[in-house]
Amino acid sequence: MLINEPLDISEDFFQWQNELFVAGHLKEFDPGGGKGLLQWQYHRWINDRAFNTGGRHLKKTEQREEFWREQEVNPVLDFSVFFISENTIRLRMKTKKTGNKNQPSFMLVNEPVNPGIGKMTKETNRIIYSGAKGSLIIQQEPWKLEIVDNRGRPVMSTLALDWLDQPHPKSIPFCFLKRAADDTQSVAASFASSPGEKIVGCGESFTPLDKSGQKLILYATDAQSTATKKMYKPIPFFLSNKGYGLFVHTSAPVTMDLGFTHRGSNTIYSGDDELDLFIFLGSPKEILHEYTSLTGRSPLPPLWSFGLWMSRFTYRSGEEVRNIAAGLRQHHIPCDVIHIDAGWFNDGINCDYEFNRQNFHDPAGMMNEAREHGFRISLWQLPYFTSSNSLFKEITEKELCIKDQQGNIPADDIILDLSNPATIEWYRDKIRSLLQLGVSVIKGDFGEAAPLEGQYYSGRSGFHEHNLYPLRYNKILHDITYETKGEHIIWARSAWAGSQRYPLHWGGDPEVSDIGMAGTLSGGLSLGLSGFSFWSHDIGGFFAAPKEELFLRWAFFGLLSSHSRVHGFPPREPWEFSPLFLNTFRNLVELRYRLMPYIYSQAAWSSENGLPLLRALAIEYPHDPVAWTIEDQYFLGSDMLVAPLLENTRSRIVYLPKGKWINYFSHTVYEGNAWVTIDSDDIPGILLIRSGSIIPHIGLAQSTEWMDWNKIFLGIYAGDEKATGIFYDPAKKEMTRLTANKKEDDWILENRDINSKRFTLQPYNE
Repeated sequence: MLINEPLDISEDFFQWQNELFVAGHLKEFDPGGGKGLLQWQYHRWINDRAFNTGGRHLKKTEQREEFWREQEVNPVLDFSVFFISENTIRLRMKTKKTGNKNQPSFMLVNEPVNPGIGKMTKETNRIIYSGAKGSLIIQQEPWKLEIVDNRGRPVMSTLALDWLDQPHPKSIPFCFLKRAADDTQSVAASFASSPGEKIVGCGESFTPLDKSGQKLILYATDAQSTATKKMYKPIPFFLSNKGYGLFVHTSAPVTMDLGFTHRGSNTIYSGDDELDLFIFLGSPKEILHEYTSLTGRSPLPPLWSFGLWMSRFTYRSGEEVRNIAAGLRQHHIPCDVIHIDAGWFNDGINCDYEFNRQNFHDPAGMMNEAREHGFRISLWQLPYFTSSNSLFKEITEKELCIKDQQGNIPADDIILDLSNPATIEWYRDKIRSLLQLGVSVIKGDFGEAAPLEGQYYSGRSGFHEHNLYPLRYNKILHDITYETKGEHIIWARSAWAGSQRYPLHWGGDPEVSDIGMAGTLSGGLSLGLSGFSFWSHDIGGFFAAPKEELFLRWAFFGLLSSHSRVHGFPPREPWEFSPLFLNTFRNLVELRYRLMPYIYSQAAWSSENGLPLLRALAIEYPHDPVAWTIEDQYFLGSDMLVAPLLENTRSRIVYLPKGKWINYFSHTVYEGNAWVTIDSDDIPGILLIRSGSIIPHIGLAQSTEWMDWNKIFLGIYAGDEKATGIFYDPAKKEMTRLTANKKEDDWILENRDINSKRFTLQPYNE
């Protein structure tokens, strides 16, 4: 196995030498407390053969040892299941009689308790809890969990012991294993898959949006691509069009087999030896609200972060940064952030947290000057060090790094041990000094390579610390930035469940290709369906100099994303391309800046409700079966439908959900619930507004710092129906719901509690 290769935990369940224990019968259960004892039945793999076809199946076995029979054959172990809210169920199961050492959960914001929600009914072989969104049914023998909605329609159910009654079962029922190699245990939570089921989420996954039929290994890794099954940001959470979502509360490796091995089963293989599973019921918005209530929501990043970020790999001097700033203003390209990547250190890209004073002789002065011209400075760094790094000796002598599997300091490459309080304090001091110098935001690159076999200060191995490392990393950078600057902002690549509390994240290193762009969009939509409100990507791709036509199509997508950054191998600055490119790029950036009140208002709403700003169609139209299949369009907020051009073409087919849709540029009106071919003209992409929407605009400024928020233009995109929208005041931090009605030929803003002089109404057809 290569270093940092994703670990597929499911393979252990199909090894002949390992023992499997299938959930059998409920022995005891306290309906009031939701706790009981479950007997597990011992099974082994045996050969079978039918018509010259070899196979194997699980068979119940009554003996585990040859002679003395000291081992319990069918262990009876603790389990609990109950509603923790009106539409969230928690299922916990042990695989051994001993308890694990309590470790603080970095994933949950609070430890849920059993509030006693749900009306309980007891039948001969069933216990039923009825909640607001459905009922939980516990079958006692054989043990099985079922959930039905309030109309009695099935939502989900476990695959029980009777799943093995088939002649040739191709997947496994609910069970746990005991490894012959080391006696460790892991759990397989198997659920029945439904015909037509669509599953989305699992983090920033670059594979097709619908995960049904896929196998996803949730193990953070440097994917080095956006067209691969590997993930920088795996999240052990998904939701289904059948009205439920699942979250596995663990940092151990997880494999999601979602109808990949067998279409009839969705199996969650958790590396942990205890299962802690949360089941959410409702629509996608309700499920995301519940999931982010549990694991936290993204706070609102500062307004300036929603402006353009200009970068390349890499600027190497203060003079170069000044020239870039001057070029942006000279060419009238609005911009708020200049990012300095891995070119500011004393020795190549060896991160020592010190500016090279020969190339950056006055970094504080450079950043103060940038602020005067409306720019913030973003700075790259990472927690990895080679033996040629000037900090290597200090880190190793103080034992601030992760040790190898023998408990020794690694010879050449070390990684900060972020489970060590001494390391955290050392690292915070380094970052604090940069923020105090004038840096506005730190780019937290990498974080996916914490060694699986390493030894950590926490006392746990990389089996649990590997996936947790991104979350620790995100938290430290966010918290020291907030303490120093008072703003919720980082720029991070890696993540795990809970990382959404530390915005924001970008999509890693995409290829400069149509596939790189398409995979990036799939990843962003999947991450948004996993609880993350804010996300960005490298406009134009990263791994090569951009192609001009692709760069423009990507710029349309990037400038209508949550956050917008140009980054990658040079050239990247728009004046380095043709005059046509420069003008079109400028128009796209100006479009974003004029739409800033809409973008920022929708960002505030998304933050408050645990929704993504860049939003899959299924979130807004959960009852539209087509919406669950769309992965090349998205909503920016609730009212803008964006259809990028993923190939070199000037038109594309767009799916329009039910209702009327207005082309933002041509004002053409389309009837929804249809596929429509739409041409793009001067702008390389399609932008549609949901009819009945109010879209706040603002006068053009070259920096968000210079915008006049006392003059807001309300675009009324409606026929004769009422128009609604929202407006978030960045000064007062107040949200206002806007309503406008048409009276005769005029539109009237119905809000009586706001300053009408601040707002100018602009109907789209005028």
